[in-house]
Amino acid sequence: MFEALSDRIQGILGRFKGRSRLTEKEVEASLREIRVALLEADVHIEVVRQFTGSLRERLVGREVRGALTPSQEVVKVVSEELQGLLGGYHQGLSFSSRPPTGIMLVGLQGSGKTTTAAKLAVMMKREGKWPLMVAADVYRPAAVEQLITLGKGIGVEVFYEDSDPVAICAHAMEEARSRGMDVVIMDTAGRLHINETLMRELEQIRERTLPQEILLVADAMTGQEAANVARTFHERLGLTGVVLTKMDGDARGGAALSIKAVTGCPVKFVGMGEKVEQLEPFHPDRMASRILGMGDVLSLIERAERAFTEQEAQQLQERLIKGTFTLEDFREHLRGLRKMGSIDQILKMLPGIGGMKTALKQIKIDDRQIARMEAVINSMTPQERARPAIINSSRKRRIARGSGTTVQEVNRVLKQYAQMQKVMRGAKKGSRGKMAKRMRDMPFGPDIMNMIH
Repeated sequence: MFEALSDRIQGILGRFKGRSRLTEKEVEASLREIRVALLEADVHIEVVRQFTGSLRERLVGREVRGALTPSQEVVKVVSEELQGLLGGYHQGLSFSSRPPTGIMLVGLQGSGKTTTAAKLAVMMKREGKWPLMVAADVYRPAAVEQLITLGKGIGVEVFYEDSDPVAICAHAMEEARSRGMDVVIMDTAGRLHINETLMRELEQIRERTLPQEILLVADAMTGQEAANVARTFHERLGLTGVVLTKMDGDARGGAALSIKAVTGCPVKFVGMGEKVEQLEPFHPDRMASRILGMGDVLSLIERAERAFTEQEAQQLQERLIKGTFTLEDFREHLRGLRKMGSIDQILKMLPGIGGMKTALKQIKIDDRQIARMEAVINSMTPQERARPAIINSSRKRRIARGSGTTVQEVNRVLKQYAQMQKVMRGAKKGSRGKMAKRMRDMPFGPDIMNMIH
C-alpha cells in the first residue's frame, strides 16, 4: 500500500536536509517531482493540481523558525496537506437513534461487496451489536449462497427470500425492527453506474429502507477510476462514505488520494486482505504518516488488541515472567500474530522502518513460516508441549513427519521458543544489554511478538 509513492516522496523530501531556508527554486523543483509521483500513482489530475498548488503557497520562501529543521518543516507541511487530501480525520459509521441502522453497500461487479458485508458484520459483533446481513444480489449466480456461507462462518444471520431486491431489503428492515436487531447490512448487486435500470433500483431501495449509511465499495487498484465511479454513484444516491477494498495489493494509492477531493465523500474503511477480520477504519493522519515513512503505531496496537484479548496478553506475560511459558502458549502467540496480518504489513507500521526497506526485501520474510511453526507444535503431544526437554531425536523425527516438515525445522522452532524464554528472563532481571543482543539474534517471529508486547 502506497509503497511506490512513499518511496518517491521520502526521497524528494530528503533533499531538504541541511537547508537553512526553503528557496523558491528548490521548492519548485521538488513540486515538479511530487506532481509526477502523484500522477504515476494514478491520482486524479485535478487533485494533483490542488495539492501541489497548496504546497507551493505554504512552502515558497518559508522561514524556518523554532526547533524544527528545514527538513522537518517540509515534512510537517506535506503531512498536513496529505491529511487534508485524505479527508482530515476518521469518519466512522453513523447509527440511527431508533434501531435498526441500515447500511446499504453499492458498487461495481467484483468490487468485494459481499465480503465487505461480512467484514462489517464481524466489526459490528465486536462492538457488541446484533447485525443482520441481507442477500439482495439476486442477479449474480450463487451470490446468495456465498453470503449465507459467510454468515455461518461468522455466526451472523442472513435474510433472503424469493423476491425482488427492493422488497427483500424492505422486508429485512421490518424483520430486524421486530426482533430488536441493531444493524442491517444490505449486500446489493454489482452494477455499472451507467446502467439506468439498475441504478434506479438502488434509488428505490434507498427510498424504501431509508439507510443511515450508503457505502460505495470500490476496488482500490482501479486508481482514479474508483474516484470517477464514486462521483457518479454519489450524484445518484448521495453516498455517505466509501470502503476501499484490496488496499493491501495497491502500491500506488491513487483511489485513496482522490476520492475525498473528487466527491467530498470520506473513505471510512479499507480492506487489507481477504479474511473477514481484515477491515480497518481509515485514519487520514495515520495514512499520511505511513506515506512519509513514519510508521503507524496506533493501528499496530489496535491490531494487537484485536488479536489478543487483554486477559490473554496478561496471562501470557505472567507465564513468561514466571518461567512457565509453554509451547502451548507459544502456539497461541503464533496464532495471534497470524490474525494481525502479514509480517510485511506489521513491519511497515513500525516507525523508522522506511530506511530499512532494502534490507527487508533481502530478508524475504515468508508468512508461511509461521504456519509451519504452528504445524510443528500441533504435531507434538500435550506432554511434549508442556515439557519440551523430553523431545529427543526419535520424537523430533516423528514430529517432523506429522507436520510435513524436517527435523531441522523442528529444531528451529524449539530454539526460537528457548530464545523467547531467555529474552523475557532478561527483561525480568533488567539486563537490557543482554536482552537487546538476544533479541537481535532471534528470528523475525518472536522478535516482532516482543515488539508488540
